[in-house]
Amino acid sequence: MKQGNGTKVFFIIGFLLLTGYYLSFSLRFWLEERHISSLDEDEQIQYRIDNEDRLADLRARRINFGLDLQGGMYVTLELATHQLIAELARDQADDMLEEVILTAFETSRANNTDVLDEFIAEFERQNPGASLSRYYHMGADDLTRTSTNAEVRDYLNTQRNRAVDRAVEIIRNRIDRFGVTEPSIVRQGANRIVVELPGVDDEGDRVRSLLQGTARLEFRAMADPTELNNAAQRVMQSLNETEEYEDEDGEIQTRTVNPLREIFEIPGSPDYSFGFANIQDTAAVNEIMRRESVRRALPSNVELFWYTRPVDQQGQFLALLGVRDQIALTGEVITDARPSFDPQTNRPEVSMSMNREGARRWSQLTGANIGRPVAIILDGLVYSYPNVQTQIYDGRSSITGLGGLRESEDLANILLSGALPAPLDIIEERTVGATLGEASIQAGLNSVLYGLLIVAIFMIFYYRTGGGIANIALLLNMVFILGILAAFQATLTLPGMAGIVLTIGMAVDANVLIFDRIREEMTAGKSLIAAIDSGYNNAMSAILDANITTFLAAVVLFSFGMGPIKGFAVTLMAGIVASLFSAIIITRVLIDFMTRDKKLAISFG
Repeated sequence: MKQGNGTKVFFIIGFLLLTGYYLSFSLRFWLEERHISSLDEDEQIQYRIDNEDRLADLRARRINFGLDLQGGMYVTLELATHQLIAELARDQADDMLEEVILTAFETSRANNTDVLDEFIAEFERQNPGASLSRYYHMGADDLTRTSTNAEVRDYLNTQRNRAVDRAVEIIRNRIDRFGVTEPSIVRQGANRIVVELPGVDDEGDRVRSLLQGTARLEFRAMADPTELNNAAQRVMQSLNETEEYEDEDGEIQTRTVNPLREIFEIPGSPDYSFGFANIQDTAAVNEIMRRESVRRALPSNVELFWYTRPVDQQGQFLALLGVRDQIALTGEVITDARPSFDPQTNRPEVSMSMNREGARRWSQLTGANIGRPVAIILDGLVYSYPNVQTQIYDGRSSITGLGGLRESEDLANILLSGALPAPLDIIEERTVGATLGEASIQAGLNSVLYGLLIVAIFMIFYYRTGGGIANIALLLNMVFILGILAAFQATLTLPGMAGIVLTIGMAVDANVLIFDRIREEMTAGKSLIAAIDSGYNNAMSAILDANITTFLAAVVLFSFGMGPIKGFAVTLMAGIVASLFSAIIITRVLIDFMTRDKKLAISFG
């Protein structure tokens, strides 16, 4: 073998082993997914929990497919700016400000304008000469009581920007724990976030809950049962109305009607439940509860929340529970949350651990409510209100009342990711079906295979033995490209497949230049070995010029492009590196081996 080829062989073998190592993760992940798909749903979830770290490592290192290849979800989210405005002024807000915010929101929706601008304009219209700073200066370091409305707008806009950035971070954390590989989460405009989730096509409801759940976790003491039952009686009485009707004899009669009585039942004796309603009637009950007469009949220190677990065996009725308006502690104190099982009932739950401050306040709350329940509220719903048996000092608690292990997984995910600064509304949603993704993959694979076949036939027909050597290098080139994509955890998209097809042509282009040079040198009378040396040496500058300029163009596309353009650039860069290695190193080693060691005659057409 020619001197120096030993180093080349070392690099070839090393490159093959390295690409094989990175491609092995894709193979192992595929085998794992096949095994998991053979299990039933509960076994699948348990298997993923037991092997979470290993599966996450395989998933992170496999070749990733883009949304256009494996299907998935495309979702556009919008931050509820009007609710953020209200939240920032929560302690100082009054009915007038709430009306201004609602009007601004409706106007912005109708005219497709910025709700912040509409909010400032509507406030100044209703309150000429008044200052918004009185609602916001208490919680803002850069505002004072004398700040102008323009300064308040700048403050609110800054808070919105921070809220959107925070929402992007939280969504990314939630999706990462959900297991979607290579999601695209990009901010768009002032208050929108575009999310692309490859591979998610049949779990839309679950993903929507992950994206939209604000994860506002609260711990509160329950209301006094006697006080709550008395309030329920007062509410019922306040809604009694007298109406006239004509009986069968044509005489005018009067009767008492109550819009709540038909759809809501209050307990016969003091209870932590304010009342009960059919699940389908909860919206109507909520509407009635917002009436001014009802709000006046309720104790000022009591708020009402629905319980998530049905109270009847048929699963049709929910309880409306009364809790204290004072929030004892929030989800910010949670340091760990994980799905588990209740040791007594074997039902799924979420076990939580708190930081030192949370543990101290949890100890105070449980110590003050021994023998009474404490409500655990998430996003306005009571998930559980366990009875406190003894004071809890270590900051540990659990959320029960969940629908299954998958729900406990998602809830733990949301709690660990943190609470969204404001709700997110889905304003656009598209699903790329798995069938379309499979068709795209098949079309892409066909184009690659047909391209390889046509090029291989041409090379053998035109360059004979040299063409066969180039084809061997071309096959190895495909392995190298996939290995490079796996090593850098790049995402393979449909345009990326187009980049692979392009590199197939570029891969043999270098050999075309070399082989034609060799043929010219042999025509000029040089021996085969001398012609090979001259062919490689003289073609090198043209090969490097063409590939380096194309590589630089791919770098520009990768730096400034997005989505499909970036996917095309990634595979093009990987293809150029692999093509140069296979065309210059591998073919030369094979040719040297055949002509020098084995003394075989090689034809270049």
